[in-house]
Amino acid sequence: MAARSVKGSLLLDASAGRRGDQTSSTESFIQTSSLTCCWVPWSPRSWKFSEEPQNQNIWTLFPATVGVLVAAERKISVLDELLLWLLDIEEERGEGAERWIQTLDASLCGASVSPEALQRFFTHCLTQIFTCNPRLTVSDAVTLQNEWTIAKASRCLTSLYCKLTVIFSVEQLLHHLQQVLETHEVNWKHVLVFVSTLLVYDQLAQSSLRELLSRLLSSAFEGYDLEKLITAFLLARQGALEGAGVFPSYSHWFKMSFGGRSGFHAGSKKSLVFLLKFLSDLVPFEPPQYLKVHILHPPYVPPKHRSLLMEYVTLAKTRLADLKESVEDMGLYEEVSAAGASVQSQAAHDVEKAVCLFESTGKISATVMEASIFRRPYFLTRFLPALLKPRALPLKPDAQMNFIEALKKAEKIPVAQFSQYVESCQKRRQQNESAERLDPREDPLDVLKVQLQEFTELLSGGHDGETSAQLSRISHSLSVIFPGSPDEPIRAVAVTLNTDTPPLPDLHLKVVNLILQNFCQSLLITSRGSPPNKQSLWGSRFVCLLLDNRQLLSSLIHRLWNLFHHQAASLSSAHILGLAAFMVHLQASSAVSPLVQLAPPGRPQPVPLVEALSSAVLSSTRTNMLFSVRLAVAAVCYGLCRGDSVSPLQQLQQDFIPCSLYKKLLYLIPRLFPAARRRPDGQQEDSPTLRWSCIAHDGTNWTKTVMHLWRHAAFQQLQQLHQYQLCLSEWLHDELRVQRNEDVLSDTQRQEYQQWACWELYLPRPEEQGGCGGDSRKLCAHLLTAILEQSPRDLNLENLDCSPGSSGTCLPDLLSRLQEVVYEAERSDRADLGNFLLQLVSQRCSSSSGSFSSKLGLQRTVLAWNRVLLALPAGIFFNIKTEGGRRSLDCSQLVEHINQHQRKVCPAATVLPCALTAHLLKGLLYAAGRCGHPAGELNQAWSQMSTTCPLLVVSAVRWWQQLSPVLVSLWTRLRDAEPLPEQLQLLSACRRWAHSLSPGPVVQMPPAAVLVRAASLHEAFRGGEEHQQNFRAVLDSLDPEREAEHQQVLVSLLFLYMKDFLSELLDPQAKSSEKSKSFCSELLAVLVNSADWLLLFRSNEPEPNPVTLTASDDCSRLMPWAVCSLLLQQSAEFHQRALCCPGFLHSALLWYLSVVQLFLDGDTPPSSASQQKVEPAQIMDRTKQFALSLIWQAPPAALSSSQLRQLQSCCADLDPELAAALSVHLDPHSLSPEMDFL
Repeated sequence: MAARSVKGSLLLDASAGRRGDQTSSTESFIQTSSLTCCWVPWSPRSWKFSEEPQNQNIWTLFPATVGVLVAAERKISVLDELLLWLLDIEEERGEGAERWIQTLDASLCGASVSPEALQRFFTHCLTQIFTCNPRLTVSDAVTLQNEWTIAKASRCLTSLYCKLTVIFSVEQLLHHLQQVLETHEVNWKHVLVFVSTLLVYDQLAQSSLRELLSRLLSSAFEGYDLEKLITAFLLARQGALEGAGVFPSYSHWFKMSFGGRSGFHAGSKKSLVFLLKFLSDLVPFEPPQYLKVHILHPPYVPPKHRSLLMEYVTLAKTRLADLKESVEDMGLYEEVSAAGASVQSQAAHDVEKAVCLFESTGKISATVMEASIFRRPYFLTRFLPALLKPRALPLKPDAQMNFIEALKKAEKIPVAQFSQYVESCQKRRQQNESAERLDPREDPLDVLKVQLQEFTELLSGGHDGETSAQLSRISHSLSVIFPGSPDEPIRAVAVTLNTDTPPLPDLHLKVVNLILQNFCQSLLITSRGSPPNKQSLWGSRFVCLLLDNRQLLSSLIHRLWNLFHHQAASLSSAHILGLAAFMVHLQASSAVSPLVQLAPPGRPQPVPLVEALSSAVLSSTRTNMLFSVRLAVAAVCYGLCRGDSVSPLQQLQQDFIPCSLYKKLLYLIPRLFPAARRRPDGQQEDSPTLRWSCIAHDGTNWTKTVMHLWRHAAFQQLQQLHQYQLCLSEWLHDELRVQRNEDVLSDTQRQEYQQWACWELYLPRPEEQGGCGGDSRKLCAHLLTAILEQSPRDLNLENLDCSPGSSGTCLPDLLSRLQEVVYEAERSDRADLGNFLLQLVSQRCSSSSGSFSSKLGLQRTVLAWNRVLLALPAGIFFNIKTEGGRRSLDCSQLVEHINQHQRKVCPAATVLPCALTAHLLKGLLYAAGRCGHPAGELNQAWSQMSTTCPLLVVSAVRWWQQLSPVLVSLWTRLRDAEPLPEQLQLLSACRRWAHSLSPGPVVQMPPAAVLVRAASLHEAFRGGEEHQQNFRAVLDSLDPEREAEHQQVLVSLLFLYMKDFLSELLDPQAKSSEKSKSFCSELLAVLVNSADWLLLFRSNEPEPNPVTLTASDDCSRLMPWAVCSLLLQQSAEFHQRALCCPGFLHSALLWYLSVVQLFLDGDTPPSSASQQKVEPAQIMDRTKQFALSLIWQAPPAALSSSQLRQLQSCCADLDPELAAALSVHLDPHSLSPEMDFL
């Protein structure tokens, strides 16, 4: 293509080159060679080689003849004629042509020709090929370029290129190519196939080509040279056609070159116009995928020149419409740049992206919602069909099913289309159809088998360049079986790994098995001749080929997961070696591989591909452990060997050794091999190459290899890098998943191993290396955190069985390790250990938000902690303070823990569990026994708990009948038969008093705290019907009008019974005798004239009644519902009496507004099964009528001015009707300012 041949147009009609008349030269050559070769005369196009046996030795003499002709440069025309003949028949792949190409082997010419002459001749041949028959115009090249990849090119041409380029460097070849392009008319097909061949056969060609493209673009925009610009575009597109493993995608190159302010065109308006004019001239000839790239990723344009870009965009969209590639068919997300990317594949990508975003956010993305409105044709005809593609639905809804359901609820899916989808899925599940097979006459599976077999043969023969070309052909065959956009792997969307999906379709399963089998076979073949560090890069290229196809990669990942997770025991040594090497190459290709999102999600965020597959390699049983060790040892050995050939040690560690498999060795080798627990003596073992040789050739000797690898210096040095360190939390995570009944270790061996790991390995290890830095408290923290993260089933008390041979996880063993650490800390006088553990639990609980899932997480954490607490010495949670030589009890940390966390998980009508209450009280006795005046310190602490920790006090009263003998016996042992402290004796006295109020002699009321007496009464009347019948008589004996202290007892008792009443409301299946309602009604009848009971149910009181601290936050929030439900069931007479009580109207209206807010939030209790209880909606309606009736009946001065303003402000949004009633029926001018104190 001459530099002067382009004058602003891309329609370049190159004149066809003509051959010179070289008949005499040809005849001379034929006559010279007549003694050794029989030709069929006359035309060069009809030459054939004789098949007679006596002529087979011609090929031993022909290279020398070629060398003579090369040396005699005047005879070059003879070889030119042969070369032109070869190019004419390149598609026929004849045996003669292939043998003639072999004669161009530079090594066969020997000493008959100098290297300089040979280079001149090969350069001349390349020029002849590039300029042979330049019939195709540039516009033809733009249109037909997709058909000129190496997978579709003739082998004759690629083989010829391989022979002619072997003696040159990549830079020399590209320099010569540039010279030819600038001075000749060229055959674009030959030029572009040459570029593909160079990229595929030489891994260094990519960087050189990118430099050439940069130079071409710089020169093009400096001199506005159209030929250099189009040359750059054609070469970049050709490289992109060979896949991401060979050259960056076209969209990536275009964005990097023109997408920013530093683009080649961004220097001036003239440069911008030059680029847009060039792109506009390309439009009539462009394949649609490139037009879409230019539209989705347009070149950078300053705002003031935006109109220039819009002109091009309009032109490109018009062209897409002409091609019936409507703009509406453009995808919703990112890339559509790959050659052959169909609308269907783009829609499938959009679906995948939308489902991924929905899974991570729980919401339909704005892009999808906008497309359903503004791009409705694409949404209905492309996106929805791709989303609603019939499939066998999993039993458990996956992310795609949830996304479809969300769209259906949003009314974005037509009803008929959704019904058809459901019906098709049901048919698919019933029929269980396998993947649709292609035409059996051209079965791609058979083609793939042949290609893979040829690949193995080429690999065994050491033909590195041919193996790369064969991989390109394999990639083309795989694209037929797994159709899709080749650009998909580099997208930012993660591949979803559904661990519980049905098996792969039959065809896909066969293809994936064939690929893995061929890889394992190829590895064994190459390992026989040389170690990994002496092999070619075939493995990396093989894996990059698979990463180029997103659909294939998904099937491959699912198959590997199934092999590792379910079929590990059935894999042979050859399989393990091959899969280990495959994992190493996946690790080395992690920069170009997508992330993987596990479903169901084991982790919230997508993880690297190798890490996702490594999570399928289990270590929970003996069988799994042995497989994990063998796989990880093979992978690490292969990675160490492989890394030696390409980079220094520090780079190979990150590039070739999967850290997840390396960590499995750090966990399993010391566990399975006690000798590995000793520190290395500093002696270095032999190279990993020998270790790989032992594994590859003797699979039964792997145990010896394990110890050699463990002691190897390179293996040990990896632990200096953070990502290869197995920290204590990861070790605990692995250990807690070991099944005790299937462990390779016995109970005693497991105990020894865990003690070594905790005390000798991780306790002294520095924190920055994943240890505890010598701090036993940090060891406690790690152990406790790991235990609390276990499932409630594993933490059940029945599962904490440490007897030999018991099943389940290793949780009991690690709980024993925690007890050992706590005991050691007690021996070393770490008095703050209990506070440290409480603070740790508090931090975990405080991280919870107000959502329902967070509340469940808080409940799970507290219940798990309670089970751990019961296994620890109770005395560590009570501190001993020394002030002025006096030792006193400090319970502040425990009290805070109970009030902040234990209280939140208590159901409405329950208290702390009996076992937990007993454990804490025993701890209190132990701690008091260490003080100077044990009884006095205990009395003081317990009397303070009546106000600071009422939940523990009420729990002690509830379980006192069971606790009393235990605590009396313990105190007797601690204090040599000294009587129980007075405050604990009062618990027994209050119990006797409460039970004496039933028929019989009445015992005098003990001088105990109000809360203790109220809780004792509450406990006494939890019994049978005979107790309930005497309740009214008991209330008469405790007449609050005679003694104020009795009134406080009854007020506290009312709250305890209100908790019981609320508990019945919260249980829709409960068929209660309504004793709680009866008790509450009786108490209200006694307390109705007093305002003290109103203060119980106000959430903003500065000094609340201690009894209210026995209820959880949820219970307190729902208490207005219970109060309103109770008031609705009272008589009109009671309502009239209540209205006379100061503050009742204000409190009742606030309760009603709280109920309205609960109803709006959806937090009202469910309907009850009892016939006498009402539905939530009925309660709402009746409560509103009740509130309005109170307003109508109340005197004008029933509310103060501040109370009225508060109620009107609250009613403005919640109930305007109530606000109007307040304004109408309560005259503001008649309000009493003296009521403001209430």
